[in-house]
Order: sequence, then structure tokens, then C-alpha cells
Amino acid sequence: MLAKPHPDAFDDEDWIFEIKWDGYRAIADLSEEEHLFYSRNGISFLSKFKKVTKDFSLQKHKMILDGEIVAYDENGRPNFQLLQQIGDNPDMALVYQVFDILWLNGHSTEELPLIQRKELLKEALVETDVIKYCDHIQEKGISFFNQMKKMKLEGMIAKKADSEYTENHRTSDWLKIKFTNTEEAIICGFTEPRGSREGFGALILGKYIDGKLVYSGHTGTGFNRESILELHERLKKMVVKTSPFETRPKTNMPVTWTEPELVCEIKYSEITEDGIFRHPVFVALREDKEPEEVKNTAGEEDEVNQNTKVMKTTPHKKMRPSEKEKEITLNKHKVKLTNQDKIYFPKDNVTKGDVIDYYQSVADYILPHLKNRPLSLNRFPNGIEEQNFYQKDASDNIPDWIKTTQVYSESNDKYIDYIYCNDKATLAYLNNLGCIDMNPWNSSLPDLDHPDFLVLDLDPSKKNTFDDVIETALQVNEVLNAVKVNGYCKTSGSTGIHVYIPMGGKYDFDQVKDFAHILMKQVHEKLPEITTLERSLQKRDNSKIYLDYLQNRTGQTLASAYSIRPKEGASVSMPLEWNEVKKGMKPTDFNIHNALERMKEKGDLFKPVLGKGIDMIKALELLQEIE
Repeated sequence: MLAKPHPDAFDDEDWIFEIKWDGYRAIADLSEEEHLFYSRNGISFLSKFKKVTKDFSLQKHKMILDGEIVAYDENGRPNFQLLQQIGDNPDMALVYQVFDILWLNGHSTEELPLIQRKELLKEALVETDVIKYCDHIQEKGISFFNQMKKMKLEGMIAKKADSEYTENHRTSDWLKIKFTNTEEAIICGFTEPRGSREGFGALILGKYIDGKLVYSGHTGTGFNRESILELHERLKKMVVKTSPFETRPKTNMPVTWTEPELVCEIKYSEITEDGIFRHPVFVALREDKEPEEVKNTAGEEDEVNQNTKVMKTTPHKKMRPSEKEKEITLNKHKVKLTNQDKIYFPKDNVTKGDVIDYYQSVADYILPHLKNRPLSLNRFPNGIEEQNFYQKDASDNIPDWIKTTQVYSESNDKYIDYIYCNDKATLAYLNNLGCIDMNPWNSSLPDLDHPDFLVLDLDPSKKNTFDDVIETALQVNEVLNAVKVNGYCKTSGSTGIHVYIPMGGKYDFDQVKDFAHILMKQVHEKLPEITTLERSLQKRDNSKIYLDYLQNRTGQTLASAYSIRPKEGASVSMPLEWNEVKKGMKPTDFNIHNALERMKEKGDLFKPVLGKGIDMIKALELLQEIE
């Protein structure tokens, strides 16, 4: 039985609610001596998931079960991508979450109401470490949905409590309600890689609409080196000479077409009116899905809404309809700006267009602090109250005028293609992707091994007031004055304060980090009651300000000076004069509406951060004299 998509969580005493598991749907047929375990399209899972199937012999009843095979990561969260690696990791944490029973001891149960089927299942199933009964709650769908969101799960399934089990049919008795947009797509080809990238550049995606295969976008992100080479080898065996689409799509790079046989799962921000995925990110292959199943679902939600009018749903807060698009020319480059009236800050009525306009107005102030620095992109394509995601690797379909630099990542065992922002055109392009704040490295090209500044990050707990943070910042300044070092302070734009010290690229990251540690120790000694140096969240006193000196490591990023923050109030990370750092000040004092006026009045207070660095040896000598 299949579920239809539904836009909103709801409360209804006639419905039950379950976790939406991110795994492989699987039927376990234990009705005969020879057990069967298979996917929706009939692929056997008996050998692939032996860890689960070996426990079938512990079951006391003959039955047919419906459930989901789920892999868990080290944090105990379902992780679909791990299921792809089961062959390489037989010790993986796996669970078969069983949520329905279709047959028991010679009798079909499919015509029984769901709630009765689940009662039978709970009694009949012998739970083990890898076979679990999937429980549910009744009526309280909204609070359950919010709890799933806090736990960072995929969503929930709503099921009508008296519904019968209807095989191979997508009915409005079962509804899927998700936080993130995920969907299956058919791989129809791949583009050539750019630069030093191996394998392919991007996958060409499609889906069936009215029986015809139609282009639905392309994705070049979501892969590591191993997965891209492995997938490339598979695709090379499926190459065809002609496009599988009736209408050949336009692409930036040459395409190698393939048989439309492989199905993948992608995450995306939205689907355009012409059916194209926006910002698609590859998640994993779906070996359990056939290409014919990947159909356009447009209109399904309308059908669901028609069929569920009896539900006590909450009013759905809809995004403003947005058709305001324009193309502008900046630095001789054309930048397409889309959905300009989309609301990014709902409580402040600040739109995507407002964010872009702000950054263009302050470009002269912020660009010097972004110049030649790799950026970690924090994207909010649907605003601050919707799902965000992080992106370091530039996608293959960026305009050719966007500047990037390749940096080898040991943790990912691959080169990451970082974007850096030196002009207004790139700034607008990034804002249009949903980058509300700008997060640059501490070091800049051509020498990424030697930071231009040191950062002291004062990170309060929820129990600290901003006045506590101010008191700590003033103590930092006292320590710096004692060793004749000028520090430059800014609000984080969130709950903390950042103090920057110019280093001039004279020292490596380890030297700068160690110096930052020494300074923070001095601060902690002066304010032991409200500060801590404890890194571990489990061990840290949850009523103290964390003196974070570890921001001084390769690849660490903080919101740039003059950057908007994705927080209610549309606050801006604002440089301050030390005489302004006093109790009563609030981070939201500086925001998208008044920041430019202040910059015009004060100039760039952070300009010295990019200047001549301090003499660290002299500062350490003075510190020893004080001690």
C-alpha cells in the first residue's frame, strides 16, 4: 500500500501517525518454510540483509509483514546512504521496522481496519535487536510532526485508523508529510567533468509524464570521489547514442546519454512551473525502484486535499506566489534573479529581493572581507523557517565567470571546489541561491595556510544574557590591552560576540590557535563564574559562555562582518567601537533596515582586521611579564 503526499500535519482522532522511515520498503513473507524478503519491485533482500533475515527463524507465527529496512548512523539517526554501503560494512546498525501485517496463520488480514491489524501485529511479532514493532500515536499529528522535526527525521506517515490494506495502490488513506523535499529521478545521462574533477560533471535527470520521459534538471553535487567513480563505471555500461528524451534539453557541457534505467533519490528546494528541480542534490541510488514508477506527482496533493476535507487540519501558511524574476548585469556578467518576492523572514516581512538589495547596497563594505576567501554556503532557499542545507562544493552548473578554488579535504578524501566572492555579481548570484549569511575562511588566496586574523568567539548558553556576553567581551579587551594588542569587536548577529585580531598572514593556523587558547585562558581566569573552556557539550556547564578558540583552524568559518544572519529580526553582524560595548545593547539593534546608514556614518570599523598583523612574540613576552 502506498501513501500520497500531503502538505501539512494535522490533528484528527480518526487517524494514527507513524515515523516516516528513510530506508528500503520491504515485505517479509514468513508464510512458508522458505522465507521471502523482497522490495516493492520484487528484488530479493535475503542475501543483502542477512543481519535481518537470520532473525526470521525466531518468529513463532506464520505471517506476511510490511515494513522498512533502516540503517542508523553513529548518532542513531536513519541514514539512507548507509544502506548503499551494506556490502562494505556488515556490522552496520540495521533494523527492520515493521508497521503492518497482511496475513497471519492462514488468514488474510488486509480487510481488517488498520488499528486492528496493528494490535495483531504487536501480539504476533517477536521483537529482536534487528526486528522492531513500529509504534504510532493517535490524533496528535501536529505535536508528533514537530517532534520528528526536532529529531531531524524525514517526516511522518498519517494513516486512517479504520483503513483496509490496498495493495499497490496510492490512496488518500495513507499520507506522507515530509520536512525536506525528496523525490526519485531517473538518470538519463551525464555531462563531462570540468577542471580536475574525475568521473562526470552532473547527472541528467528525468521522470515520466503521461507516459513520456521528460527532462527534469541535473545535479552535480552530493557525491564523494568514491561514489562518483563507482556510479560512472555503472553508467559507462549503459551508454546510448541518442537522447532518451523527445525534446533534447540544453546543457552547458557535452552529454553522454544512457539507458534510462537507474533511479536515484535527490533532495531539492522546489520544482519550477515547467517541472525542473531547483538546487537538486544527489542522495543515493534507489535499487528498489523501477524507472516506470518515477512519474510526475503534480496534482496529487490537490487530489489529497479534496479527499481529506473532513480532516481537522490547521490553516496552511502559504508562501506568496512569486513570479517576480529579472536579469541584471553586474561586473559585465548577467545574473538571473528569481522569486524576488519570496518571503525569507516571515515575521519581519523581509523578502529574498530585500536580502539581495541589502548586499548590493553594502557591497563596498563587505566585499573586502570576502575577497579571495573560500566560502561555506549555508543555503535557505525557502527562508529561515524552512529547511536549510550546507554546501561547500560548487555545483557543476555554476556560471563560468564564478571564481572557485580547489582545496583537498582529508576528512572527505577529495578535492572540494570552493566558491569565493570578489564582486557584486557573485554576491547577487549567491544570495539568489538562498545564501542569507556569508561565511568566509580566516585565510585567503593565494596562501590558505596562514590566516589573516585570529578570532575569539564568545558563545553563550541559553541561560546567559547578552549582558553576560558584553561583560566577557570587555574582559577580552582588558586582556588584549594588557599585552598591547588591538582587538576588533562585532556582534555575531545571533547571540554572541566575535573579537578579531589582525595576524597579517605571518603565522600558521596551529600557532594562531594556540595563541587564541592562551588569551582565552586569561579571560577564563578573570571570569570563572560565567565562562568555560570545556569543548565537550556533554561535560560543559550549560549556564556558561563557551570561550571558543577553535574557530582558528583550517576551513573554519564565521559569519562575515556586515553579513545578515538567518535569525528573526534580520539582524546584521555589526562591527562596534569598544565604547559602544556596554550593557543594554542587543544584537537586533543592528539589522537589515538600519545597517547601511550606520556604515555610512562610521565607515568600515573592521578595515584594520585586514591590515598589518600583530607581533605575537612580543605579546607573549608581555603576557609572561604580567604573570
